[in-house]
Amino acid sequence: MVPCRFGAEPSRVPAVTEFDAYGVRRFPAGTRTAGDAARAIGCELGAIVKSLVFVVEGVGPVLALTSGANRVDTAKLAAHFAATSARRATPDEARAATGFAIGGTPPFGHPRRLPAVCDPALLRYDTVWAAAGTPDTVFPISPAELLAASSATTVDVTGG
Repeated sequence: MVPCRFGAEPSRVPAVTEFDAYGVRRFPAGTRTAGDAARAIGCELGAIVKSLVFVVEGVGPVLALTSGANRVDTAKLAAHFAATSARRATPDEARAATGFAIGGTPPFGHPRRLPAVCDPALLRYDTVWAAAGTPDTVFPISPAELLAASSATTVDVTGG
């Protein structure tokens, strides 16, 4: 683990120092997947925040902050937004919505704030770990800070 500044280009993130305050860590072996991140950090898989972009019919791109141990149920996600369908964003759609590539998408700091939901399973931990803009950087954050910074609504959209 190597302490470092936020991994993304400053032009991509309006508040680079916002992430630096959390103590961004670089893992040269990579943290692209939740499993990779948990192994590198030495934490439970459930303490990893997956910042996943979905496209919800009639809403557009939304962010699902999900425990590394869980999967998003797109029917539940659509229902939360009173829509009939939701699907995982393509890599290009995810980058267009957040400014970041899949595998390094942070839970906040995007060019525009996306509607966001947060998996209640993340609230069980004192500290959770989220991507910091690249596939090899993460930062620790409390669930309360995560909710405040992302403006996410806590709702269970996990399952199947």
